Amino acid sequence: MTGAVREHDVVLFGATGFVGRLVAEDLAAHAPAGCRIALAGRSRERLERVRTALPGEARQWPVVTADAADPAGLRSLARSARVVATTVGPYARYGLPLVQACVEAGTHYADLTGEVLFVRDAIDRCHETAVRTGARVVTACGYDSIPSDLAVLMLHERAQADGAGELGDTTLQARATGGLSGGTIDSSRAQLEAVGADRSLARVLRDPYALSPDRAGEPDLGRERDIASVFRDAQTGTWVGPFVMAAFNTRIVRRSNALLGHAYGRRFRYREVSAFGRGVRGRARATAVTAGLGLALAGLANPRTRPVLDRLLPSPGEGPSEQARAAGRFRMEVRTTTTSGRRYLATVAAQGDPGYAATAVMLAESALCLAGDEPVLPQRAGVLTPATAMGGVLADRLRARGFTLTVEETTDQR
Repeated sequence: MTGAVREHDVVLFGATGFVGRLVAEDLAAHAPAGCRIALAGRSRERLERVRTALPGEARQWPVVTADAADPAGLRSLARSARVVATTVGPYARYGLPLVQACVEAGTHYADLTGEVLFVRDAIDRCHETAVRTGARVVTACGYDSIPSDLAVLMLHERAQADGAGELGDTTLQARATGGLSGGTIDSSRAQLEAVGADRSLARVLRDPYALSPDRAGEPDLGRERDIASVFRDAQTGTWVGPFVMAAFNTRIVRRSNALLGHAYGRRFRYREVSAFGRGVRGRARATAVTAGLGLALAGLANPRTRPVLDRLLPSPGEGPSEQARAAGRFRMEVRTTTTSGRRYLATVAAQGDPGYAATAVMLAESALCLAGDEPVLPQRAGVLTPATAMGGVLADRLRARGFTLTVEETTDQR
C-alpha cells in the first residue's frame, strides 16, 4: 500500500444490504478500539438508519455516499481507506470499477464473490496494477472460499513440517445447514445470463484452472473435473454428491497453489463434494438433493422457467431470521494423501448460518486482518486468495472468534 495518510482504516461498502448490515454489526462488536471504520452505500438516509441501530461508539462512525456506477465517487472512496470491504453484488455487474479504483489507489480490497467470471476479469484487468501499487485484492472472503482455501493451506503446512512430501489426491466433504442467500442466487443468475449472451464464457466456467495464472509452457497439471453424480466415497464410506460451491472454490484453491509456485505439488488433485451420510439413508438423501440441485440450475438457465423460480427463491437483500441464522452451522473435512503415503485430515467448522452469520464474521475479520496485521502478512500483492494474502494470520483470527480450524495426521481412513 502506498504511504499516503488515509482517513479510514476500513470502509464497508454495501452496508445497507442484508449481509452488509450483518458485517457492520460484527465490526461494531469486534473491531479493536481506535479502528477507524466508515459505512458506505448509495443512500445516506439508509446508511444513517443502519448506523443508528449499531451499539456504542459505532453510532458515531462516518457515512460515505458512493455508487457502484460512479467511477469518480469510487476513486474518492478508495483513496480515503486503507481497506475497502464490499458486499455489493453480483460482482460481475457492479464490482470491477471498485476493484480498479482500489488497485489504482493502493488500497486493499475484500469481497464475498463466488463468481468465476468476475474474478477472471479482475485478474486480467487489475492484477499487474495491484502488484505495482502494493494493493491486496482478496476475493472470496466468505463461505466462498475461506474454509476451503485455509483448510488446504493447513494441510500443506503440516505435511511440510512433518517432511511428508507434497499433497496428492485431496477431497473436501461439506456438511451445512442454513438458509439460501438471495445474493448468491442473483450471482448465479448473472453468470448464466452472461454465458447466454456469450457462449465462449462457458469454456471459462468449465476450465478447472480458470483462475490460475497463464500456464503457457507449464508442464501438464493433469485433468480435473467437478463431481456431477452421486457415489459412495471409498475412503470414508459416505455417500456424496455435487457441492454447489465446488465449481468456484476449487478454482480458488488451485489459484492459491499456482500463486505459491505449486507448493502443494504438481500432482495435487482437488475436489469438493457434499456429504450425506452412510447406508441407505445417505444414498437416498444424496440422490434427492442432487436431483433437486440439477433441476434448480436447469430452471435458472432456462429463460422460460427462470421467472417462476425467481418468484420462489429469495431475492437479493432477503435472508433468514436471527434465530435461523444462529441455528445454522457448517463443517468441512478435507482429507489428503501425500506423496509419501501419509494421510491428513483438516477440519474447518463454525456455528452460524454459513452464508450469513459465519460469512459476516469471515469478511469482517478479513477486513480487520488486512487493515491491522499488515506487518505480519505474506509479502505479496495482486489479485490474491485468502490463503495467499492472509494465510495463517486469518486462521488465528477466526479461531479467536470460535471457529474450528485443525489439522491432524490420521491412519483411520474414516
